[in-house]
Amino acid sequence: MSEMKSGWVLLVTNLPGRNQTLRMRIWRALKAAGAVLLRDGAYLLPLSTSARQIFQEQCAEIQQKGGIAHLLVFNSESAAQQDEFVKLFDRTNEFKVALTQIAAYQRELAKMTEHTARRRFAALTREIAAMAATDFFAGESQTRLRNALAGAEAAFIARFEPDEPHPAQRSIERRDRKDFRARTWATREHLWIDRVCSAWLIRRFIDPKARFVWLKRPVDRPRKAIGFDFDGAEFTHVGSQVTFEVLLTSFALEQDPGLARLGAMAHHLDVGGAPVTEAPGFAAIMTGARALQPDDDALLKTMTPVLDALYAAYGTPEK
Repeated sequence: MSEMKSGWVLLVTNLPGRNQTLRMRIWRALKAAGAVLLRDGAYLLPLSTSARQIFQEQCAEIQQKGGIAHLLVFNSESAAQQDEFVKLFDRTNEFKVALTQIAAYQRELAKMTEHTARRRFAALTREIAAMAATDFFAGESQTRLRNALAGAEAAFIARFEPDEPHPAQRSIERRDRKDFRARTWATREHLWIDRVCSAWLIRRFIDPKARFVWLKRPVDRPRKAIGFDFDGAEFTHVGSQVTFEVLLTSFALEQDPGLARLGAMAHHLDVGGAPVTEAPGFAAIMTGARALQPDDDALLKTMTPVLDALYAAYGTPEK
């Protein structure tokens, strides 16, 4: 919403012949952008930099295929017209449907497997993010929806991740890798995104001879083991940073571009935030590996080449 300006941008089109492929592609792009169809071939968006860019891209494609397209920028001629246009972008009914879906998810959560619950929650999150991106005049409906989604996430955590760490409020101390060689590290069993990424990071960049202990309960941590990703652990969530990011900062690894991008992915999948293109694919691989592997040692072994490959890709300059 920060880029929103006063006024409107209108795309007027006349597509060539019966090119159904082009029509469908244009329609899907404009629908995803949240554009409103005023009449055949006339699409409206609130004026913004991104709206102009989206319409300009569609103009270019239509003209390239031999059609006609014009982009017009204007202000409402009256308060009544402004109100009429704003009402066209009312997402209240869509949000009501989403609230119903979230309520159903929470009712059915007790009967779901973790795999099903994660998949359905991820789908809800994607749908709501898409709706929020086109809710140009956000109000209480969006706030209620986000609160409901947060409640569903809390219910999921209570059901499947009861020991999920709470963010500590402290500064992150710089540590020397020489003090963390051939040590035993401990975290909660049934690895998920942040823990598997953190274990990979520890063995790959901090302690190549690390030995891992997977805990049924955090209180079972061996006395000399270094804990990570649970309340009271030496390395865990701090402020807005997840454990992987805290380890990066602690061991001065945050300037590595490949690790920084992996950190962004781990952050998105663990606590939300800015989407990462590869995140859904990584989560799907992790879910499948979890189902196939008999224990966390085997799971880490399976996910290590996946993370190695992502790190190599993230560290390679784009051509």
